[in-house]
Parts: sequence; C-alpha cells; structure tokens
Amino acid sequence: MKRQIPVSFYIIGITAACYLLQNLSQMLLGFDYLLLAGAKINAFILQGEIWRLVTPILLHGSFIHIGFNMYALYSIGPGLEYRYGVKSFILLYLLSGLWGNTLSFLLSENPSLGASTAIFGLIAAQGVYIYKNRFLLGSAARPMLMNIIMVIAINLMLGLYPGIDNWGHIGGLLGGLFYAWFAGPTYGVESTITLGNVIIRQPKNPRLVTVAAISVSALLVAAKFLIAA
Repeated sequence: MKRQIPVSFYIIGITAACYLLQNLSQMLLGFDYLLLAGAKINAFILQGEIWRLVTPILLHGSFIHIGFNMYALYSIGPGLEYRYGVKSFILLYLLSGLWGNTLSFLLSENPSLGASTAIFGLIAAQGVYIYKNRFLLGSAARPMLMNIIMVIAINLMLGLYPGIDNWGHIGGLLGGLFYAWFAGPTYGVESTITLGNVIIRQPKNPRLVTVAAISVSALLVAAKFLIAA
C-alpha cells in the first residue's frame, strides 16, 4: 500500500508558504501584510477580527522562530497523527492554537504570532496519551512522562525572556490537555474465549469536545469584550 503523507507535513508546507509570503510582502510592499492582517493584536480583536485567535499559528517573526516550531511539529506530529487520526489531530492542533491565543488575548497586551501555542498543545497531548495508556507501555511510561514534563518546564522557563508570549504557551498547553484528556485515544483490554486478552480502542466523541473547547474560548473572549466595553 502507498503510504499516506502525514497531514503534519502539509501544515509545515502551508506555514512555510505563509512565512515566504510574509517576507515577499516585506520586500515588495515595505511591510508584512500577513502579520498586520493575522497576528494576535488585541485592539483589532476587540474590533471584531476574531480570526486573529487562530491565524497566528501560521505566522512567524524570523527564520529561527519558524525553524524551531516546524522542527518540533516534524518530530512529534506524525506519531500523534497516527494515534489520533487525521481529523482529530487537526482539531487538536487548531484548538491548542485557539486556547493559546485566547489566553494571550486575555492576559497579555503584547502582539504575538507563531505556532508554538499549537506545538505546546501537541506536547501536552503526547503526555496525556502516555499517561492514559501507561499499562501498554509498562516501565517505559514513567521516564517518557518525566521527559515530557522536563521539556515543558524548560520551554516555559525560556518563555520568561522578553518578547516571548508565555501566556500563549500556557494556553496551548491547557488546550492540548483538555482535548487529549476527553477526546484522545485510549485503549482497554477485552477478554474473549477464543483470543484471550485483546487490546481494543475505546471510542471517543471529538465533536462534542471540540464544541466544548470552542465554547469555553468564546465565553472567555466575550468576557474580555464586556470588560473592555
């Protein structure tokens, strides 16, 4: 069978294309049109440009910025996608970015952009997957979880440097945890007479979790609108 190209690679390609357009805009127009139109800028969100709670995950400020984020997506994305399925993985990525930019909108006045909100959600989802399926991984589960906790802790500490949107990272982390806990794949053991113990995938309802995640974000954003009014 022909192996399907991971959707993570398509996301990397789209994000890279956006970065190229950002640079072309800077060269041809003298300003970054995509950044101006899609970055998380609170004043514009308060004017009704709600798409800015998602579009920042496609935009980056430098080659190092996009390189770091896309390498992380390349490293962790395909494995999670295989476990979650394409549609659920896309929802995980988008909702992590949504929660990250929502929390940044609530708690930070600084403009921000970057896929790190979504990447933090993927890292959180990886941790939830390992924890909820630790009976399958045996003794390997604990060091894998500790490694993920260390990665998160180090990156959050690095996020304390000026110019880094740590609220966005924390929001993405929470978004990934929420989606992964309630909609991520978990497995159980079913005993049968003929086959003995069989590992089965337990069904989830990602649509319901998606609606809940969007609703939470919408309520928080609405509260910010009311406060700002």
